[in-house]
Amino acid sequence: MSEFPDWLPELLLFEDYDGCWQRYEDVVFSKFHTDFIQSSPVFQGLTVYVTKQLVKGKERGFWHCIQEGLVEEKRTPDFRRCERITWIKAIIENANDPKIKKWQKQKGRHIRQLLWLEEVEYLVILENRKTHWLLITAYCTTREHTKNKLRKEYESSLK
Repeated sequence: MSEFPDWLPELLLFEDYDGCWQRYEDVVFSKFHTDFIQSSPVFQGLTVYVTKQLVKGKERGFWHCIQEGLVEEKRTPDFRRCERITWIKAIIENANDPKIKKWQKQKGRHIRQLLWLEEVEYLVILENRKTHWLLITAYCTTREHTKNKLRKEYESSLK
């Protein structure tokens, strides 16, 4: 991986919290809460919101940004996602940086906007809801097949 852009926040490392998961989760959630509940970023002139339905006392949108897994009830924490929780807002707010690959794709009846900072292997997905954007998820793109798929989608969007 190359150097991180200057505007990208530092990672929030689990080991900085003495290996205490609950303390770490609380800090990660606090950062997310500040970025998306207390205030909200703006993308293309529209506010970005998160799904606010509570799950285990925290917004569902939060869990989608720090956990992995296909079955909702069986998702597990992903430390790499947790470490990068502050990257989501930073990428949204710096979406005009030429390093961020941007494209749209149809998902069901909605248009999704993908913001991929390939050099640090991180993707943010927003969904257009006409009056606002909805943060769907954000995750690391370290798997080769995922990167290849995203590159193909991006290249296809340029045509």
